[in-house]
Amino acid sequence: MKSSRFQLLGALYLLSLVLFFAIRLLLLIVSRQDASPSLPQLLHIFATGALFDSGFFAYALIAPALYLWLLPQRLWRSRIHAWWLKLVVFVSLYAACFTLVAEYLFWDEFQVRFNFISIDYLIYRREVTDNIVQSYPVVWLFLGMFVGALLLYQPLRKPLARALNSEEPFLRRGLIALLLLLLPLSGYFTLGQPLRRISANNYINELASNGPYQFVAAFRNNELDYRQFYATLPDDQAAQLLRREVAEPNARFVSDAPYDIRRDIHNTGPEQHLNIILITVESLSSDFLDYFGNGQHLTPNLDALIDKSLFFDNFYATGTRTTRGLEAVNLSIPPTPGRSIIKRIGRETDQWSLGDVLDEKGYHSFFAYGGRSYFENMNAFYAANGYQIVDQTSVPDTEISFSNAWGMSDEDLFRQVMKVADREQQAGTPFFIQVMTTSNHRPYTYPEGRIDIPSGHGRNGAVKYTDYALGQLLSQSEQHPWFDDTLFVILADHQAGSAGKHDLPVARYHIPLWIYAPRHIPPRKVSTLSSQVDLAPTLLGLLNMSYRSCFFGHDVLAEPAGRGRALIANYQNLGLYDGKQMAILEPRRQIRLQSGLDGGKLQERAGSSDHDPLVRRDIGYYQGAAAVYRQHLNSWRNRNRK
Repeated sequence: MKSSRFQLLGALYLLSLVLFFAIRLLLLIVSRQDASPSLPQLLHIFATGALFDSGFFAYALIAPALYLWLLPQRLWRSRIHAWWLKLVVFVSLYAACFTLVAEYLFWDEFQVRFNFISIDYLIYRREVTDNIVQSYPVVWLFLGMFVGALLLYQPLRKPLARALNSEEPFLRRGLIALLLLLLPLSGYFTLGQPLRRISANNYINELASNGPYQFVAAFRNNELDYRQFYATLPDDQAAQLLRREVAEPNARFVSDAPYDIRRDIHNTGPEQHLNIILITVESLSSDFLDYFGNGQHLTPNLDALIDKSLFFDNFYATGTRTTRGLEAVNLSIPPTPGRSIIKRIGRETDQWSLGDVLDEKGYHSFFAYGGRSYFENMNAFYAANGYQIVDQTSVPDTEISFSNAWGMSDEDLFRQVMKVADREQQAGTPFFIQVMTTSNHRPYTYPEGRIDIPSGHGRNGAVKYTDYALGQLLSQSEQHPWFDDTLFVILADHQAGSAGKHDLPVARYHIPLWIYAPRHIPPRKVSTLSSQVDLAPTLLGLLNMSYRSCFFGHDVLAEPAGRGRALIANYQNLGLYDGKQMAILEPRRQIRLQSGLDGGKLQERAGSSDHDPLVRRDIGYYQGAAAVYRQHLNSWRNRNRK
């Protein structure tokens, strides 16, 4: 057989298969208890994985195939080009090592292959770079990658030499290149996300995937068109279902147009214009609390607050990312498939927000963030939807005693919150301050000497420090004149980890919620099933406010017995949980129905009919949310249109 330039690609392909096999095997080993595949599933993992690995390589070889085809023979055989090609091959191997390390670290954090999160981390380089430097032995990692690339280069030396010495006519090179360029085209039509669903266990599906392929797919699936990808009902039926879901005894719809859920909420009696400090705590899982059985005493202040507050113990996050939690709390809208509305640049403005509703009542609304609020587009979102911004960039360095990759410590952030509250109190203006903390995030560092766990020693320490800082905030606030007339609302943005054997593991969405105002709200426990979309209408109901609403949530405290439900989702799977069953909508119009979620043995029915009542309700919510967002029906500017 004649030597060919393209033999180099063959050698690189075989080497890439070995590397992808190795990282898949490593991830399988570290996740063996959660994945626990049978022998047939094990074979399926590696067979499907090899298919996706090959698909990624087919896309990756487009530029090299064109290069090998078009470079003239005289230049190809030159000494300068030989050095150049060897350098390119080595850099490619180093990039492969970097990718494998990144895949492992990403899996360690999220238990999934690359997805939307990895794209966000690429965009917000400063936060991510600082976080990596503070969390991992970066020098040793990069040195290890360099050594790895050197070792991988050795078996390629002979194929590289043969390729550089090859004599190959232009037409022959063109024919080979044409055949290679057909491979990504065939991959485009044959590979897709449904192909990697080989099990009901999501760990197995993720292991069968290819990280770089998933990274590229995340760009392509940035915002999914609901009608194109999900099960639908006729618009009149979906709109009617949605109206039925958001209807309440004290609500009157103002329009008969499909999907227009604007309604006037009427509460009798005087309104209470109490101040609100709403604190969304980074990754505050319910299972960190002794109340839910933790036993490590990580949250003594929050556990003690339960008996002094209105405490919601059957409350759920809508998503797995900070922006999903903030979106649900502020907009009271179910998570539409794709990225959070907060991050849809150009489409994040003019939303019907809790801040807008309160500002219309005479409040001043603020968003206080421990880091730099340009991260995840939060500054643009909040500024455009009724909030003033307080973040690390607006705070003098002299007022920040400690900071890490993600921002100032919770203590420093809470001091800024009290500073804003003091200023608004002096002006005689009721205030609403939405706070987002950052301390409970890798690298888990915080000021020394506050708690009995040293800084940087893991999430348990960060949770305990956050609890300490919250305790300080509440005790110090008692010394301020605005304390008696302030609602303190504390909840998580999402759980500390969302991974599980299933796409939407209900237990991994469970979060706590406190509403604390000792002068105004008697303490009690609320066990009505609810989720973050219900917080805004519940707060406004507590304040006895009458207002025009486009919120999807309910006033939980006014819910009839047994009506509770929770909307939970990830970036593709859209779920509705009624306490016993969960309906899940998936791309390609797939429907699943899970039962046994209330403590029994989980059972799942794939391909469930849209005649099922829970499935129909699920479609009504998410088809309706997509329509409301797409048609700008929740535009604050149009709240009074006819």
